[in-house]
Amino acid sequence: MSDKQEPQVRVVDRRWWARTDASEPGEDTGARKPSYVEDLERQLADKTAQLQTYLTDHRRALDEFEQVKGRIRRDTSREVERGKRSVLAEFLEVLDNLDRAIAAATTSSNADQALLKGVQLVRDQFLAKLRGLGVTRLDALGQPFDAARHEAVSTTPVTDPAQDGTVVAVVTEGYAIGDELLRPASVVVGKM
Repeated sequence: MSDKQEPQVRVVDRRWWARTDASEPGEDTGARKPSYVEDLERQLADKTAQLQTYLTDHRRALDEFEQVKGRIRRDTSREVERGKRSVLAEFLEVLDNLDRAIAAATTSSNADQALLKGVQLVRDQFLAKLRGLGVTRLDALGQPFDAARHEAVSTTPVTDPAQDGTVVAVVTEGYAIGDELLRPASVVVGKM
């Protein structure tokens, strides 16, 4: 058998727009790509720009959504606290009536001592529930009058200069929840 060599095949890509090396002899570097390639490239550029616009709009909408979610949480929390304060303020009137019942029972006979003890237990339980909800009683007696925390219902003459402008009696107790005032204390202020 004869030793045959396979013929060498050389492939030449005649697509001038697909070549990376434009330095071949006889190459016209000013020639244009076929119109369908230009159309496809233009469509690709348009779709890429459109995609970027959609991505930007999506990110903006996502940011707005997160901001709205946070604002709704804050508003809801504020409304819940406002409702809680409103309900607790209503309960304070009941507590005032319990205090009045105790005060009336302490000045009457021994027959009412069992009733007095029962009312005191109910009042203590009620105060414990309020403390569990974060409600605290304001200490007003003997404190300097503070218009932000006290409501002066009257003044009374005092002989001691240290009691001038000081709360000498409490008509109704004041209460706060956290740092916020639920109800100011109604007080009598000493005046020289």
